Amino acid sequence: MAVRPRLPIIRAHHCSAGAKGRLRAQGLGRSIGGFTTKIHLRINALGLPIAVALTGGEVSDFKGYLPVMDADGPAPKVLLGDKGYDADFIRKDMERRSGTAMIPTKRNRLIQLPVDNAVYALRNMVERCFNKMKNARRLATRYDKTADSYLAFIHIVSIRPWARHFVNAS
Repeated sequence: MAVRPRLPIIRAHHCSAGAKGRLRAQGLGRSIGGFTTKIHLRINALGLPIAVALTGGEVSDFKGYLPVMDADGPAPKVLLGDKGYDADFIRKDMERRSGTAMIPTKRNRLIQLPVDNAVYALRNMVERCFNKMKNARRLATRYDKTADSYLAFIHIVSIRPWARHFVNAS
């Protein structure tokens, strides 16, 4: 008699947010705002999405850095991130990639590093890209149960700005 492997049960109920492994694997986690997923996005200079990664809501921002930066695409020259991405390994990795990290330092950092405000002001392109993507209600509220289906929908929504870019360019 063959034994069928037991598949993990995925519950989207708030009581199961602390289940070990099962929900973290689906990019779900408890944060201050509730039961959420973080989307880490890499865009190009035109504000078009290049790479995306998912983590749970409680996961630190810099945990999503390597999956996004190691994705296929052009080599980044400047990293514009918020204070959540202020980590020494991120700054060293950007130097290794021949790029510059424009990340404001956290208050608890002993040596406060300067940031070029004119360059850092371009970070609003990332926020505008998120705003355009979250016009899709399914993306903004995460109706999807699994991380794969949610990530697939994020990729579908990411096609829209690229299509508009090519239509306007021709």
